[in-house]
Amino acid sequence: MTATVAGRRAVVTGAAGGIGAALAAELLERGASVVLADLAPTVAATAAGLGDGAHAWTGDVSSVAGVGELIAFADDRLGEVDMYFANAGIIGPAMLGETDADWDAIIDVNMRAHIRAAQALVPRWQKAGSGYFVATASAAGLLTQIGSAAYSVTKHASVGFAEWLAMTYRDDGIRASVVCPMGVNTNLHDAAGADDGAAQQAVTSAGAVLEPAEVAAIVLDAVEAEQFLILPHPEVLEMYRMKGSDYDRWLRGMSRYQARLNDH
Repeated sequence: MTATVAGRRAVVTGAAGGIGAALAAELLERGASVVLADLAPTVAATAAGLGDGAHAWTGDVSSVAGVGELIAFADDRLGEVDMYFANAGIIGPAMLGETDADWDAIIDVNMRAHIRAAQALVPRWQKAGSGYFVATASAAGLLTQIGSAAYSVTKHASVGFAEWLAMTYRDDGIRASVVCPMGVNTNLHDAAGADDGAAQQAVTSAGAVLEPAEVAAIVLDAVEAEQFLILPHPEVLEMYRMKGSDYDRWLRGMSRYQARLNDH
């Protein structure tokens, strides 16, 4: 099966920079039209720099109202949206966090935003017989992130939700994929390092730090092949297999590794 990108009408969230902006650029290169969405007003300049076929929307994609406004905007500019990249994400609090507000914020952005977008789009995609939902998660959604419980939990949830979409609506012509990268050269990656040096060291020592454009090309190649699990860093698959083969050994090893990182 193939899902060509040419002619598709796509929304990309978290698109002011980083992976989101790179995805928008690659979508346009492959013949799609795109709405770039972000809370940061700089998304307008990013879209303008991509030329015809790119439109900017500024707002909160984690709220029900925001998702509704975004989709209405995209429908108006592009025609009915048939591809949605839930790419917006935040790092959240270190360790266990200190308040419910810490957790509420990251759950809304990293998880509920995906649910709310799917609730708005899936019913009409069922009627149309097609649609594609792509979630940006993280290798932390498969392997767990040293340092942040909230980031790890929400990224696991993102993987699980995309998996549920993929198997539940496949016979309706709807496809879903999830992207699980390690280090990518973005502001989010830099912020993670500033907040938790051990977590940053764990990511950079495990594999190469890729450029957003590299990730975007890998993602869209996989989407066009209708591949569910997209791993820009192939070594994540081997680690995931190791984890699954002996979970207790994995946990003991990660605990020792975390202790070594914290000692430096």
